[in-house]
Amino acid sequence: MNNSIFNVNIIGRELSIACTDKECEELQLAAVYLDNKIKDIKAEGKIIDSDHIEIIAMLKITHELLILRNITSFDMDEFKRRIITLEKKVDEAIAMEA
Repeated sequence: MNNSIFNVNIIGRELSIACTDKECEELQLAAVYLDNKIKDIKAEGKIIDSDHIEIIAMLKITHELLILRNITSFDMDEFKRRIITLEKKVDEAIAMEA
C-alpha cells in the first residue's frame, strides 16, 4: 500500500498525517467527527480553555468507543454454548417425533 501525507483541518489548525491511501478517507471522517465534537463543547459555553475543550472532546469520544466495544463484544464461548443447547433441543424434538 502506498503511504500519503494527508492534510486535515481541526478547529482551524492544519495538521499533516502520514497514512496509507486506504486510511485517508477514514481519517477524514474521524477529523470531522472530532472537529464537530469540539465545536459542540465550545457552543455549550461551560468550558473556555481550548486545551480543556480538546481533552474533554477526546475523553467523550474515547468513552463512546469503550461503550460501543462493550455493547458489540462477541463472546465466542457463549455462542458455542448456545449452539450446543440448540442442537440438544433439536435432537430431543426429533427423538420425540420418532
